[in-house]
Amino acid sequence: MRPGKSVLYAMLAVLLWSTVASAFKLSLRSLDYIQLLFYASLTSLTVFTVVLLMEGRLWSVWKRENLSSAFLGAINPFLYYMVLFKAYSLLPAQEAQALNYTWPIMLALLSIPFLKQRITAGQILGILISFVGVLIVATRGNPLSLSFRDPLGTALGLGSAVIWASYWILNLRDKRESTVKMFWNFAFGFLYTAVLAVSIHRLIIPDAAALFGAIYVGLFEMGITFLVWLKALETAETTAKVANLIYLTPFLSLVLIHFIVGERILLSTIFGLFLIVGGIFAGRWKDHQ
Repeated sequence: MRPGKSVLYAMLAVLLWSTVASAFKLSLRSLDYIQLLFYASLTSLTVFTVVLLMEGRLWSVWKRENLSSAFLGAINPFLYYMVLFKAYSLLPAQEAQALNYTWPIMLALLSIPFLKQRITAGQILGILISFVGVLIVATRGNPLSLSFRDPLGTALGLGSAVIWASYWILNLRDKRESTVKMFWNFAFGFLYTAVLAVSIHRLIIPDAAALFGAIYVGLFEMGITFLVWLKALETAETTAKVANLIYLTPFLSLVLIHFIVGERILLSTIFGLFLIVGGIFAGRWKDHQ
């Protein structure tokens, strides 16, 4: 397959993922974070079910190792999206997105105790740069004040990055095929969400607009876009050729947040996001010199 196709797949994934921060914020105007997770995870589970049905593998995917998804599904989608959606409900979309994008930095930090990796000078520099960016975003351009617009929302935004990084570390040890793994993770994650929603009486039948938003999130944050990104990685000569394209997502997303959600994008958000992403690249660049 031509190398250009992998770039096309990657750009399609980037474009779709750049829309989801706006979709989160708009959907949360009509649904609370538990209701949004219920309908979005149900949509994603449906996507993975259909894919396995089309491949003729749905009835042959049960194996004992799939029970590991009882734990992994509790982390993602259940806990991760509960925390992330709650952060978006408390913060402007531009801030929640920027805080969530610190997950590669959290991954580097968590790899020290859990993967026994040594932290390098380049990674330390990158972490410092990125966390300066976090302070600038969270304090709206006044980092020395340490005055946060919503301390709980800020903590949840950063917490979502920690949860996602933890999931990636656990995912490294999971050798199952990706679609099968996601099917079982979402099966268990949806079950946990359904039990929670019913037990606290938060399960409602949303209106058409709210349901559309939740379905959109399920399709293009959790489901179809994940498969498109996998296709980009599978068809690339090297993953590095397409992997860095993912960092276009938050900047494209800011444009959509402004025009679709109606937020005024602050210069502090743009500058802070450049520092967050720049810190990620700084750590990698210094380590390859």
